[in-house]
Amino acid sequence: MKGSTTGGDAADGPRGELNPITFRRRLMRWYRDNARALPWRDTSDPYGIWVSEIMLQQTRVAAVIEYYTEFMRRFPTLVSLALAPEADVLAAWSGLGYYRRARMLHKAAQFIMTERRGQLPSSSLELRTLPGIGEYTAAAIASIAFGESVAVVDGNVERVILRLTGRANDATAAARRFVREQAQALVPHAPVTLKPYSQSGEGSPPSGNPAGDHNQAMMELGATVCLPHAPRCSECPVHSLCCTRGEHPTPTRTPQRSQPAACLLDLRKRGPATEVLLECRPGDAAVMPAMYELPKLPQEAVEGLEPALRLRHAITNTNYYVQVYSPRRLVRSGSGSHLSVDKPSTVSAHALRSVLPTETQNLHWTRTTRLASLPLTGLTRKILQRLKVMKNTRITLAE
Repeated sequence: MKGSTTGGDAADGPRGELNPITFRRRLMRWYRDNARALPWRDTSDPYGIWVSEIMLQQTRVAAVIEYYTEFMRRFPTLVSLALAPEADVLAAWSGLGYYRRARMLHKAAQFIMTERRGQLPSSSLELRTLPGIGEYTAAAIASIAFGESVAVVDGNVERVILRLTGRANDATAAARRFVREQAQALVPHAPVTLKPYSQSGEGSPPSGNPAGDHNQAMMELGATVCLPHAPRCSECPVHSLCCTRGEHPTPTRTPQRSQPAACLLDLRKRGPATEVLLECRPGDAAVMPAMYELPKLPQEAVEGLEPALRLRHAITNTNYYVQVYSPRRLVRSGSGSHLSVDKPSTVSAHALRSVLPTETQNLHWTRTTRLASLPLTGLTRKILQRLKVMKNTRITLAE
């Protein structure tokens, strides 16, 4: 790896050249002492590693931990995932976002069972033939689960490489190629016999995994020390090898857009049960098909009305400022254990439902006790949990 290194010691090699052996030794010593305890690091099961890598795409580690544990409890094997209805998979994914990942994971599991006799590919090249697996994810699974000596380059690794070499992040094809080449030069090579993995245990990953450990250490360094802003250079194990030692210029990010949104929260009693009105998105919708959400209201229909809840919901580069309207006034009890729902004097349930811009057949009254098993959009789940409609069935409606 070439660069204009200004620090280091005699073991680092000639001036301007980074010694991969020195770099790996310092990195792995740090990683053994500082790696975060994450549930997918406690398994050598390639299926579990695959699930974690799909969940971690464009999602914070903290958000993934709870979902990963529950998802693996519900679908502990590749077979159980392949046999599950898609709606159950989406329900387990609800709130994690980017639902196409869940659909592709499910399709890939079914493809493996029907076309590959239950064997998960073990090379990065073969893994890329599966639905929902691109270059980064294929490299992560192949190296961490099977020991293939291939570099994993995510945003964290890219930042580490650019700072180490002192190269600006100019977001060009040449820059991306440079990062991949430099990352690959640092990956340790180990003689590993790659065999397809199956749930029977045949072809299990090797006991020693230098490449997988190295890739996880690189990502960990970027995620916890070599941060985008205010990097912790004093804690960096390869600080003396770095050309930048601090932040470096990065491209200007596209500013977040702001957009208002309004939705309806309508509850009713049917005997002892409480039901909430949901809308099912069309199966051919471009975004979140067949997911359930609270019905959307036109902005002009709610002018002058006081919402039951206001919240912000961010999706990619857009901040949605959402106002939730209810034909009943929601009053949380003093203990916070249940909601009391009273009829307001300003607007009727019929008046709000009559302005919904959706087809009647897409609206469904659903028992609140079933909400956790439905594929809800993340925003809908957030609203129902914030108002304690999901977690507690003790909801009373005033006569």
